[in-house]
Amino acid sequence: MKDRPNITLVIADDHPMLLKGLYEELTAKNYRVVGQAADGMRALELILTQRPTLALLDIDMPLLTGFEVIRMAREKGVSTKFIVLSFHKRLEYVTHAKALHIHGYLLKEDPFFEIERCIGAVLKGEVYFSSSFGTRALENASQDLKKLYLLTPSERAILKLIAKQASTNTIADKLSVSVRTVEKHRSNIIAKLALESGTNTLTNWALTNKKTILEL
Repeated sequence: MKDRPNITLVIADDHPMLLKGLYEELTAKNYRVVGQAADGMRALELILTQRPTLALLDIDMPLLTGFEVIRMAREKGVSTKFIVLSFHKRLEYVTHAKALHIHGYLLKEDPFFEIERCIGAVLKGEVYFSSSFGTRALENASQDLKKLYLLTPSERAILKLIAKQASTNTIADKLSVSVRTVEKHRSNIIAKLALESGTNTLTNWALTNKKTILEL
């Protein structure tokens, strides 16, 4: 691993005690924390100005989520590597992290030595997910993502609109196609995603995975 004083970090969490604890642990281990933020907008500002080696971001923050911060920072061309910290173990969050190609995903319940292990792996160019995630959960998230990439551009466009709760008629108008064409695409999407047939099956799945879908 690089010399720790040469590794710069920005950390962000809207829970003051968690942010303070993370800062104290990192500085005690000689990491150089160059910025702290309690909301996503401030985190983004620090990342763009400080250009840290790493950013450790809570997912659920005011103003911008950790995922939004990562996407917007990358649009500005930063080379920072991103690790998210969260209480969320649900599959849709893991799938979203994989879709964003996030370098690390840790749970707030993880001990500090796992944070260090994650930092070490990420600095070596590896992707690290908390050991609290079972192998099956990570495999399922990868499979869901692979299924999404099987969709054609037209199917992805329709799925994004479904995730935004647009009706079939609205989708047809927006894409200048017939209602029948939209319905055919919906059937194809259901088949490719291996979902059960049902009136609201695709809509419910799209709403659950909205964040990931909108990143496609």
